[in-house]
Parts: sequence; C-alpha cells; structure tokens
Amino acid sequence: MTRMRCLRQRNVILHGLLRGFGRKKARDGNGGKAAGSWILASVIALTMAISLLSMSSNIVLNLQCHVVSTSACHASAATEGGPAHNHIAAAELEKARSFAPPLQRALALELGALFLISVLLPLGSKEMAQPDWDLEWLVTLPVSRSSLLWGRIVERSVSNIIGIFLLSAGYGMIAWYGGQGWYSVPLALLAAALLLPLSAVVQTLADTGLRMALPASQLRNLQALISLLGLPLMYLVIATGMPHASRFIMDWMRASPPWLLWTPPGLLLQALQADSSAALMRSLCLFALQAIALLWGGVILLAFQLRHGVVRSGARESTRRIARAAITQPSASMAASLPASQPPAPAQSNWLERLLSPVQRRELRLLSRDRNFLVQTLVLPLVIVFSQLIFNGKLESLAELGQHHASTAAIAFSIGAYVLMLSAFQTLNNEGQVLWLLYTLPQSLNDILKQKARLWAVLGLLYPIAVFVISAYYTTQFEWRMLVLVLTVLAGIPIYSTLAVALGVFACNPHAVDARNKVRPTFIYLYMLLASFYIWSITASFWWQKVIVMVLITAMALALWQKARDAMPYLLDPAAAPPARVALADGLIGATAFFILQGVAVMIIASDPANIDMRATTLAFTSAGILVYGLMRLYYWRARTAGVPAILRGSQLGGTLKAALPAALLAIAVGLLSIAVIRHSEYAPMLRPKIDGKPSLQYWLLGLAVLAAPLCEEFIFRGLIFGGLRRTLAALPSAVVSAAIFAVVHPPLSMLPVFVLGLCTAWAYQRSQTLLAPMLVHALYNAAVVTALLLG
Repeated sequence: MTRMRCLRQRNVILHGLLRGFGRKKARDGNGGKAAGSWILASVIALTMAISLLSMSSNIVLNLQCHVVSTSACHASAATEGGPAHNHIAAAELEKARSFAPPLQRALALELGALFLISVLLPLGSKEMAQPDWDLEWLVTLPVSRSSLLWGRIVERSVSNIIGIFLLSAGYGMIAWYGGQGWYSVPLALLAAALLLPLSAVVQTLADTGLRMALPASQLRNLQALISLLGLPLMYLVIATGMPHASRFIMDWMRASPPWLLWTPPGLLLQALQADSSAALMRSLCLFALQAIALLWGGVILLAFQLRHGVVRSGARESTRRIARAAITQPSASMAASLPASQPPAPAQSNWLERLLSPVQRRELRLLSRDRNFLVQTLVLPLVIVFSQLIFNGKLESLAELGQHHASTAAIAFSIGAYVLMLSAFQTLNNEGQVLWLLYTLPQSLNDILKQKARLWAVLGLLYPIAVFVISAYYTTQFEWRMLVLVLTVLAGIPIYSTLAVALGVFACNPHAVDARNKVRPTFIYLYMLLASFYIWSITASFWWQKVIVMVLITAMALALWQKARDAMPYLLDPAAAPPARVALADGLIGATAFFILQGVAVMIIASDPANIDMRATTLAFTSAGILVYGLMRLYYWRARTAGVPAILRGSQLGGTLKAALPAALLAIAVGLLSIAVIRHSEYAPMLRPKIDGKPSLQYWLLGLAVLAAPLCEEFIFRGLIFGGLRRTLAALPSAVVSAAIFAVVHPPLSMLPVFVLGLCTAWAYQRSQTLLAPMLVHALYNAAVVTALLLG
C-alpha cells in the first residue's frame, strides 16, 4: 500500500516536470500542443526557492539582532536594520558554538508555526466537501486497516510539497548558521522527513473526522476558515525576517516559552544545536518517543473513526432543502390548479437582470452559493494584505491611510489584485466537470470570457474604492499627485482582470483527475510577479515610469487574451492546438529579445564597457536586429505561420510611396516642432548628441538612425506588434497601442514625437500592407530629426 501511494506521487511529480519536453502528435491538420511550460515553471521554481532561502536566512539573522540582548546590533535593530546588521549577526553566529537561549526559543516558535502551516495549508487546499472520497474505495482493497492508514500517512508525508520546502529551508538555515556547512542540506531534508509524518497524521485525523461528522455545507464553511488561518501564520513567520517588523511581533519572539523547545520541532532544533554527543542523543531519543507515541496514537484514533465504515447514511442537505422548498412553494402543476380568483402576482422586473448578462448573473450566483469561494474571493484578500501590513509594521491604524498616499494606493491595488487572483483567475476552473457546457452556449467563448472579465473588474474595484474613501476621510491636504495615484489604480484593475482571466485559461487543466491539479500554480506565481511589477510603478517617483509599466502591462494583457482566445476552442482536446498565426505575443517576445541581445552585443563590441561610443551602439543594434529577424523568420517557416509580414509584395512600389510620403511629412513636422519646443526649455542640454565632435561618429549616428533603426524596428513594432493587434482590434486602437509600446522604449523626452511617428508608420503599413512604407517613413523622420540636432 505504501509502495503504491509513493509510486503514484512520483508519477504525478514526473508528469508535471517532464510534460513540457514532449509534443503531442497533431491530427486533422492542426498543430500539436507543444507544452513548453516547463521553462516558465523552472524559472518560477528557482525564483521561489531563492526567495525562500533568503527569507529563512533573514529570519535567523534578524532574530539574533532583536531577541539576543548581548548582540552588537541589538540596540539599533528596531530603528535601522538592513544588510549591515545581518553581517554583524552572521559574524556573531559563526563565532558562537551554539545559539543563545533566547534565539533558540524564538526559533522554536518559528518552527512550530511552520509545522502548523504545513498542516493548515494542505488541509485548506483540499476539497473536503466533494462527493467522491478516495478513502471510500481504498477500504475495499484486500489489505488490513492498519496498512491502509499507514500508507495514507506516508503518501501525505511525501506529497506535502509546502511542508517540505518550508521546513527544509528553516532547518537548513539554522544548520548553516550553526556551523554545519554543506551538511546543512541533508540535515534539513532529514528534519523535514521526520516531521512530515506527524503533519500527515494531524491532517488525516482532521480530514477523516470532519468528513465523517459534518455535512457538505458545514465542511465548506470550515474549509474556508482553515484557509484563512494558515495565511496569518505565514505572514507572522515572514514578518520576523523584516528589519522593521512590528514591535509586538518581536515582543512575542522574546517571550517565547521554554517548553516549545521540548516539542517535536524544538527537539530537532536542539539536536542541530547540540554541543555534545550526550545532548544529541537525548534530543533524538525524546523526539523518537514523541513521534512514535503521536503516530501510533493517531493511527489508533483513525481506526476508531473508521470503525463503522466510511459511508455516512442520510440524505444530503441540498436534497432536504429541495424537499422543504417543495413543501413551502407550490409547483407549476399545483399553481395551475389554483382557483382563478387568486391569480399570481405579476413578476417584477429585476434591475440585476437588466444590468448584467446571464453569464454574469450565473457567476454571481455561484459566488453567493459557494461559501468557500465567497470567503476566498472577498475575505481572504483582506486577510492577506492587512496581515502583511500589520506584521511588517507598515500600518498601525487606518488613519495612516490618509498620510502615506503612495502606500495607500499600493494597498488598494494589492487587495484588488488578490481579489482577481482568487476569482477571475479561477473563472474556468470553477466550472468543474461541466466546463464543456460553455461550448454549447449560443455565444462565442471570447464573448463569455469578456463578460466574466468585466464582472470581476467591477467587483475588484470595490475594495480599492473603499480604501480611497477611507484615505480621503483621513486626508487633511489634497494634492494632484493623489489623483494620479487613484487613476493609476483604477486603470490597473481592469487590465489585471483581463490578465487574470487570460492566464486562467492557460492555468486550467480540465483533464486533471485531482481537483488540486486543475490549476497550474506556475501561472499563479506569474500573475503575482506581474502584480508586484505594477505595484512598483505605483510607488515610482517619475511619471514616465508609471506610463511605461502601464503600457507594457496593457500590451501583455492584450497578447495573453489573444493567445487565450485562440486556445479556448482546443482546451478540451488533449492533442490539437490552434494553427500558427502571427500574434501580438510574438512581437513582445521579439522586442524583449531585441533589447536584451542589443545590451549583450554592445558589451562585447565596446572596447571600454564604461564608455560606450556610437560605433559600438550601431553595430550592436544592427547585429541584434538581424539576429532577431532571422530567428523569427526561421520559427515562422518551421511552424508554417500565416500572416508573416513582407517587406514588399510584387510591384507595389508606387502605392508604397503614396502611403509613405504624407505620413513622413506629418511625422517630420511634429518631430521638428518638438525639438524647437525643447530647445526653449530647461531640457535643452539633453538634445546634444554624444558624439564628441568626431565626424566619424556622426556617420555612425546617421547609419543607426536612417538605416539600422527603420529596418530592425519596423519588422517588430509594425509587422509583428501592429499586425498581431489587428487580429483582435480595429485599425485605430491597434495603431494607438503599437505606437504607445514604440514610444515607451525610447527616452522620456522623445516619447510624444515618437508616439506620433508610431501612428504615422502604422497608417502607412495599414494602407500599403508592406513593411517598406513604414520603413521609409521612419528613415525620413530620423534623417530630418538627426540633421536638425547636428546642425543645432
């Protein structure tokens, strides 16, 4: 039994890791699904592992400064903190033979909290109210009851990925600063392996007992409560690693009772800190006695819970509700038999029906009926955000919302982003086993997703608006900057609603048997990473930083939506994929690769990396552009992609010139006017080209502006980005979005004229359907602007 459970878990893990290396065979002329998500999963996993190890290290060092009164950094730990104090604490721990008693007690509290998290988070992620319970058929296997229960404990020990990572990181850093060196890795894994069976026993006792004792509705309520309890504990642990954690958090750490060292997590801590063989054997023997007693007693209790079997008798609660409703409300046949003297009351038109579509009303009804979903959507975001703020010492009272406006805007957006992550992101997963019904509705899947995205955008705006109302109530002096922050947040929520729904399509795994595997966690981490990027832009000091992030995130949302729209008709098919077509995502990937390769090439070509001249810049720009163009064309050729942009089709030179000349004249006029305006402002010194008066560098500048830039950039920004947008949007919105993306990759001083240039080149490309027209517009504009700068 144990062997079967471990083999199953190994197969699940290997399937998740190696799934992306294969390509399912295509059929009926469609492209096969190429699951390259392993690359994204690897990057996200590596990032999370590094963050977890860094957090565990900061916890040990920060507690050394805060709770050990003899530490050199203790006096200023509450006010300063930071890397300098971490270096002091690390040096002290390296010299000491073992941790000070206050630090050991505080770490025992930390490890106890991590142990509880390893119980609560997996328990809260299970669907305890589902009608199919695997234990109902496991008990029918020809094995003894004790073998079955021990197999369940081992399986849950191995499958507790959260517990493995948390406990291993915690004990690993304790062993590292305890002087164990690289032996810390096996010691940490051993400590986690010894504690996880105890966590599995608690999980199994709670899971089995609750399923046997409570009906489905109460199980959903209790599961929602369990999911709420685990997160504050997590943020409590994280807060102790912050240099400016709340005072009461550190007071808890200093007041940690000594008896925590004699719990199973504390005994393993004592074993790592043992300064003699006798102390080591004492800790290990006590831990072994406690573990054996808890495991044996847990299995006995589990056997007692299952003494009458695992199938509860009695009708479901939903059936009883239907029965009561049938008694209190007459059916249609009963209503028809009523006397004519008592006609039914006329139906009142419902304002909700006029305001919302049937799909949106269905989504709201699902939210109101599923209490677990309701708590996760509307309550959990508040718990997450305010737990972070309170435990990290960033918010002492609501009145502070009216004093720190940038932080208030970040809080408002964070709550809205969490609401979307826990609702809009789950829009397909919440359909459950009836996802196929969406394909039978008399509407396109794209329209259905749009309706859901609009609904969740409105619901996601409720909390930010409430935060801003509270902030306005406590604000004594209003500034225009506050309006910018409010508009940035209110514009970001609809964008991230689109992102969440689109990522939810890629994260949805409708073929997964286990409910916990129906959402791929990699895309959740990607969403959180993008949300943190937007929060950074909210707190950024310069306006152009906010504009750049907003434009790039909007472009990414449109690109992902386009990809999701293409993938939706093939979502339930395990093999078929949409045919290859040029998409906005291709342009964004190409632009990213172009700028990265340009930076790498300029460092290779430049003789002095600290002083990069125009020659190195031009050569790096050209080589990166040629490489990206060649790789993209090779990819399109191999994938047989439709809609690949062409430089010139046939003999359309006359039409190309007719489209290019008017657009070039307008762009040149705006560019020269912009130069004239800037020359009479305080930014005039920035217009001087950095060519040091050398004629050869002037030629390199002209070559970059007139030849390299039009050839390389127009393929990406007009051919791929504008061409990809035209598949989803009309010509004018596509031109505006592509021009905005084109503008934000240029210096802030030239964003406005470059934006106009982007509109003109998009117009020329739309009229001619060839890349030669926008290339000519771009070349003429750059020639005129560079000449004006050199002559000026």
